[in-house]
Parts: sequence; structure tokens; C-alpha cells
Amino acid sequence: MQVDLHGKQALVTGGARGLGASIVRRLAGAGASVLVADLRKDLARDLCNELAGTVRGDARFVELDVRDAAAVAEVFTDLEAEGQTVDILVNNAAVDVSKPIEHLSADEVTRVITTNLLGPVYLCLETYRRMVARGGGHIVNILSTAANRTWTEAGPYAAGKSGLRAFTHTLFKEAQRDCPGIGVTGIIAGGMETPFILERFPDADVSMLQSPDIVADTVLYALSVPAGSAVSELVVVPRKEPSWP
Repeated sequence: MQVDLHGKQALVTGGARGLGASIVRRLAGAGASVLVADLRKDLARDLCNELAGTVRGDARFVELDVRDAAAVAEVFTDLEAEGQTVDILVNNAAVDVSKPIEHLSADEVTRVITTNLLGPVYLCLETYRRMVARGGGHIVNILSTAANRTWTEAGPYAAGKSGLRAFTHTLFKEAQRDCPGIGVTGIIAGGMETPFILERFPDADVSMLQSPDIVADTVLYALSVPAGSAVSELVVVPRKEPSWP
């Protein structure tokens, strides 16, 4: 995918590993300066060091717990104080607790919903109003097939991703009204060969999964569309994806 992102700054949540790291690599390779927002300090710094001097863009670590609205606001306040902006936001951070509903605790549900739904909303609140003021930008929210069709042991995860899909659609409509220069895209991604799946399901059949690089390329595609067009939602799943449609 040929996309020139020189002069653009991107913020990727959950960017230290898995899909997030693939997205960071693709954005930096296209020339963007990338803020790797995560709680995994060592992994994030290792990724930034890996990219230093090897690609056209650059990457630096930003410690961020997306569940903390005040911390999210502080990141943007600090960037403004440095004269910096976020031109591209990728809400990728997500967690899951795979349990039957009868065995879930309130704390587990809160952690999943706050990370997967409220966190991205907090980031969008801080980013969108600033993009409107500047007249442009792009927000990409990573969704899931669980936003369309759920399965057992996926209650909180499906609820969070379904809510984020609805929020993304609303934000897309408001961007059409408020500022045509702002792109808003939801990417429904099927199963990927990442720690997000393999740490919870070590016996998973990897032949049923796709590379996170494919989804990262889909993010670049969303960013490549000319200003006269809009990509509100994309679906990218393995050919053997059992949960789609």
C-alpha cells in the first residue's frame, strides 16, 4: 500500500505488540511519527528502538491507560504544550475475559467494557474536537466480528465491540456534518495470529487465523482514500473465519 504520511503524527493504543505493533510499523514505514500508547513499557520501548533509523518515520513511547479519562486528557494537553497534534488516531487496545456469564465478576466486566468501549470513546472525545478545529484528521477504531455476531463466553467483549461500532457509526455521521476533512473508519477484524488469541487459546488452529499485518494494511488502505470519498467500515477476516457473517 503506497501511502505518504510524512508530516503526520499518529497515536496507536495497545501499540506495543500484536496488531498494534503491526499498525505502528506500517504507519512509521509510510513516514508518520507514531506515538506508541501502551502500559507495556519494555515492549513499547523495544519496538521504538527497533524502528529507530530503519524506516522513514519514527516512533516514541507514551505510557497510557486508556481506562483513565484524566490520563487520556493529560496526554493531549501535554502534546498541545509541545506544539504537537494527533492527525491519526487508531483505537486498538482491547482485552477479553473468556468465561461463561454466570462465572464473570463485576470487576472483570468493568475491565473489559472500560478498555474496549469507554477507552476508545475517551480518546475520540479528545481527538475529534481538535480535528474539527484543525479541519481534518482520521480516526480508526478496531472492531471485531463480535460487533456483528457473538458466541458463548464473549458477553462483555461483544457488548464492548458492539457499542464501539455504534459509536463509530455515529461519529462518522457527525463528521459528515461537522468537518468533511475528518475520516472515521471502523475495521471489523477477524481472528489474528497474535498474543491476544494465542495466550488465551494456546491450542488454537493457526490455519484459521490471519496475520495482523493484513489488518494493518487495511488501516493504511482506509487512510489512502482520496478526500472526496469516505470509508466508514471495512471487514477483513480469514477465509475460514467461523464467526462471519
